[in-house]
Amino acid sequence: MMMMNHSLKSQCKVNLGTVIEGKWHRNRYTIVKELGYGANGIVYLAKSQNQQVALKMSDNGMSITSEVNVLKSFAKVQGSALGPSLLDVDDWERRGSKISFYVMEYIQGPDLLTFIHQKGPSWTGVLIVQLLSDLEALHKNGWVFGDLKPDNLIVTGPPPKIRTIDVGGTTVQGRAIKEFTEFYDRGYWGLGTRKADPAYDLFAAAMILINTAYPKRFSKSTGDLKQLKLMVRQKKELLKYEDVILNALQGNYASADEMRNDMLQLTRSSSGQRSTPNRKKGQTTGSQPVSRQAYIQKKKKGGFIETVLIVLIVTLLYLFYIYGQLL
Repeated sequence: MMMMNHSLKSQCKVNLGTVIEGKWHRNRYTIVKELGYGANGIVYLAKSQNQQVALKMSDNGMSITSEVNVLKSFAKVQGSALGPSLLDVDDWERRGSKISFYVMEYIQGPDLLTFIHQKGPSWTGVLIVQLLSDLEALHKNGWVFGDLKPDNLIVTGPPPKIRTIDVGGTTVQGRAIKEFTEFYDRGYWGLGTRKADPAYDLFAAAMILINTAYPKRFSKSTGDLKQLKLMVRQKKELLKYEDVILNALQGNYASADEMRNDMLQLTRSSSGQRSTPNRKKGQTTGSQPVSRQAYIQKKKKGGFIETVLIVLIVTLLYLFYIYGQLL
């Protein structure tokens, strides 16, 4: 991952209990603890009027503006919970210098791997399907998440709902990925470029699936598809998802919806057998043929029952008629 330089971290480093007051809006935030830092700033847990919030600060105003624009764009996506809600944007004057910051909803809950460890692997498919729904909305809005990893995925609830945090790596489609973590980066594994496209996020989603079976991850040896395929086949819990994982690693999905449809088939299946077809790059076949076949079978079954009922009614009417004639 691209790390934050030491000078920037020291400028944004504040003691617990420090009160941050915005220059323009005059809102006050009391720092509770540091939540984490990345290439573009430090995120703190803070309190404002007895409400817990997450506050990110940086001396790079352009970086803050970019992330704020991402969150504003997310807010326009109807019916989606992409990222935290944006609450405030301002500057803080400290020691004669200006530090930009923004305040967002504090999303509480365990990260994805911790949740699966606590609740069991049966939740893996359900949560990845949720994630892919959010990614589809994100991609349709012109963005790629970029630094997609379990640390940036929080499970809230009940009911359990996956939420994305830390939009620092979110990149406009077509540009170079701004921030990444090697294990989830297709460039690191020699399986693609670092150009921001939907397939970049889907590769990371496949690596997250692998990561659920290898919580401590693993080192790169040959560093290619062969190694990743071997690691998948060594874990029983990943065999069910093997076709989906390999398709995503090779960039065979045109959209997050395609990958989601294949995951849904596997998640809904009561058996552990793999039923997802291998895809070729650019192939867009989803679950529609299966749905159509199920519909036809259901229709045939319904037609048969209807025929039996009609025959039965006609037979009863005929018997009543004969009985009436005999009387």
